Amino acid sequence: MSEIINRVAQSKLVTFDLEELYPKGERKVLDIKDWLHEGFILREKEFRNHVDTHDWSEYQDCYVALQCSTDAIVPGWAFMLVASQLQPYAKKVVVGNLEDLETALYQAVLDTLDVSPYADKPVIIKGCSHKPVPQNAYLMAIEKIQPVAMSVMYGEACSSVPLYKRK
Repeated sequence: MSEIINRVAQSKLVTFDLEELYPKGERKVLDIKDWLHEGFILREKEFRNHVDTHDWSEYQDCYVALQCSTDAIVPGWAFMLVASQLQPYAKKVVVGNLEDLETALYQAVLDTLDVSPYADKPVIIKGCSHKPVPQNAYLMAIEKIQPVAMSVMYGEACSSVPLYKRK
């Protein structure tokens, strides 16, 4: 019998795993619909009262997605007012759902990522994750890595999909 050789382990292939860049911290959604009259009408005095009496400390060191889950028309200043109260507590605040929040977090991480370890190498962007990696993070990753990599693939080493190869 011949010895089994792991050619993947011996290759110059570099794995880029977005899950490893996942920012640690609790995620919370703050839905302001309950602060609106009948869930649809923003009455400034009533809204400000909710903002003034809310316990903001529950968002300490959290990532927060601000949203209104009804079809109410919410003026921009309302989200700004809430964000101003969250500012001393939350690590990051975005208007949108949890996927919007995850996208914003990955954008911040990938903007500062050093891509020099991927220069002139074949890179595989790992596809499976146990954490909520948004689809946009994969697009941001290839935008960041493609200019320096020799090639970019997606998936796992045993079954990857070629995406880019430098000519």
